[in-house]
Amino acid sequence: MTQSTYSDAAATAASYYDSTDADHFYADIWGGEDIHIGLYAEADEAIAAASRRTVDTLIDLIGSEGLGDGQAECLVVDFGSGYGGAARRLCQRPNVKVEAINISAVENDRHRLLNREARVDKSITVHNASFEAVPLADGCADVIWSQDAILHSGDRQTVLHEASRLLKPGGVMVMTDPMAADGVAAESLSAILKRIHLQDLGSPERYKSWADAAGLERTHWIDRTPMLIRHYSRVREELKQRHALLSRTISADYLERMDAGLGHWVEGGQAGRLCWGLMRFRKPLH
Repeated sequence: MTQSTYSDAAATAASYYDSTDADHFYADIWGGEDIHIGLYAEADEAIAAASRRTVDTLIDLIGSEGLGDGQAECLVVDFGSGYGGAARRLCQRPNVKVEAINISAVENDRHRLLNREARVDKSITVHNASFEAVPLADGCADVIWSQDAILHSGDRQTVLHEASRLLKPGGVMVMTDPMAADGVAAESLSAILKRIHLQDLGSPERYKSWADAAGLERTHWIDRTPMLIRHYSRVREELKQRHALLSRTISADYLERMDAGLGHWVEGGQAGRLCWGLMRFRKPLH
């Protein structure tokens, strides 16, 4: 699948994450592993450590129902796999294989390199593809995994239908996503939406309704919105502290726009217009 066949929203996200500025920023600030919101044990904790804690917490949320006992092969499909930190973590468990779906060719190249360096490239297949149209067979997945990626879709209901199509009966989906708080109008998020070129965001209840329509049951919604505020604050702090170093490889315009954008996320969270947390869905056996 090429960018020309992506939806407008997906193609916009691909162009952004393929840019040299974005690649350097995310690789340098997050360390090129986990580019998503972290769960912080302390306010000034390192971003990479907090981000890895989110991965481990989502793994725990899957439970043995999804990952099994390690005796039989377990297939995880990662929607929006980025640089592959979660995929490599998952593959530390016996008999776990990952099909990584991601629209950024630049991120995917780095992902494949990191997989080879970690000697897990036989366990992870990286696809240049959109999670709106996953190039995998019906009922192939034990687990669908997604971290802070589905917001970039122009059709999130289609993404939930794809998750349901791919899951085996009894399979589970775990995800996080920056969202609007329930009942918040898109107009009140105009600064954020303009920055990420989207018309709206999901919300906890919208995801539940999309999942219901796709035949998935939401079993968990764990609200951790303070972590959204903390994370974007920490990234903004790092940007300011490391501005001189970052400016050697990242344009001044990008850093200025990123600083403003991070500020909008923090303000939206503090005002109660945004939320973030962990969700788990299950595909019924019948």
